[in-house]
Amino acid sequence: MIPSRAETNAKAAALRAMFEAAGAVVVEPPVLQPAETLLDLYGEDIRARAYVTSDALRGEQMLRPDFTVPVVQMHMIHGAEPARYTYAGEVFRRQEHDPGRANEYVQVGYEVFDRADPAAADADVFAQIAEALGGLPVTPVTGDIGVLMAAVQGLQTSDARKAALMRHIWRPRRFRALLDRFSGRVDMPEGRRALLAGDVICDAPMIGRRSATEIDERVAALRADAVTPPISARELGLIETLLDIRAPMPAALSMLHDLEVDLPTISAAVAQVDARRKALVALGVKVEDLNFEASFGRTTMEYYDGFVFGFRAGGRPELPTIATGGRYDALTRRLGGGAEIPAVGGVMRPGLMLMLEGAA
Repeated sequence: MIPSRAETNAKAAALRAMFEAAGAVVVEPPVLQPAETLLDLYGEDIRARAYVTSDALRGEQMLRPDFTVPVVQMHMIHGAEPARYTYAGEVFRRQEHDPGRANEYVQVGYEVFDRADPAAADADVFAQIAEALGGLPVTPVTGDIGVLMAAVQGLQTSDARKAALMRHIWRPRRFRALLDRFSGRVDMPEGRRALLAGDVICDAPMIGRRSATEIDERVAALRADAVTPPISARELGLIETLLDIRAPMPAALSMLHDLEVDLPTISAAVAQVDARRKALVALGVKVEDLNFEASFGRTTMEYYDGFVFGFRAGGRPELPTIATGGRYDALTRRLGGGAEIPAVGGVMRPGLMLMLEGAA
C-alpha cells in the first residue's frame, strides 16, 4: 500500500531526529537551486533528469534533484570542522521513460565532513543508515569507485584516453564502448575514418555553437587519438577482472589484493577499502555478510568518487534502491573555491521504507 504524504513526512521527521541525536545539525536547502552549478558539474545531461525553470533576476533554476550539492556549497562557505548535517524534504527527478517511477519524493539524508579518519566516517554513515533500516527486508551492497579510477589512471595509454574513460566511469555502456575502441576490439566508424584521412570536404554553413577553431581542434585531437597504440589485451583483461568482482567483502578484498600485483596503482584505494572494513567491524557490522561489487554505484550521481553503498529491497526488483550513499571528496574541491575536505553521506526514501513495513 502506498503511504500517505502525512505518513511519509512523519517517518521522515523521525529519521531526521535519529540523525540529530547522533550529533547532526538540521539544514534546509531551498527547493529552487541555481542551474548554473549543476550544469557546470554534470553538463547538459542533467537537463534530462531535472525540472528547469527561469527567473528574470536569478536566471535558470532547477527544482533540487538532490540535497548533497547544496549542502556541500553551504558547508564550504561557512561550515565548521568537523561537521554533521541531516535534512528531510522533497527532491524532483524527471521520468521520461518510466511513468511508474516517482518524479517527486521525500528524501532524508545524513552527511559527514571530517578529515580525521575517512574510513571511520564511511563506516559511521553506513552503520547509521543500516540501523535506521533495521528490520526491513533489504540487502546491503558496497563498492568503491576510487579503485576503478585508480586502475584507469594506471593504464599505459594517452592522457586524453584516460580522461575520456574517467569522464564516463558513471556511464557503464559508454565506458565499455570506449574501452572496446581504445583496445582495438571494434573498428573505427567509416565516417570518422574518412574524416581523419582528410577525404571529406564539407562546405555546410556554421550553425552550431562550436566555432571553426573548436572544430579544427577536435579533429586534431581525433587524429592524434587514431595513431595512439591500443590498450593492451593484458590491461584490458585486468580492468574487466576488476569490474567482475562481486563477493562478500573479505573475499572481494582478497581478489583486490591479488590484482594489486599487476595493477599497483590501485594499492592506495584497496588499502582504504581494507581500512573501511576494519572500521565497519569496530561498529559491529558483519562484513562477512556484506557484499562488495566493484562496479556498484556507477549509475548514480556523478559526484561519488570513493566508497559507495546501497540497500536493495529483497524480492522487490521493481522498487528503486531504498537507501544509497557514498564518498564525494572531489565535489568539495570543485565547490570549495580552493578549499576541500573529505566528505561522505547517504540518503533514504521514507516512503519506500513504509511500503516495505506495510508488506512485512
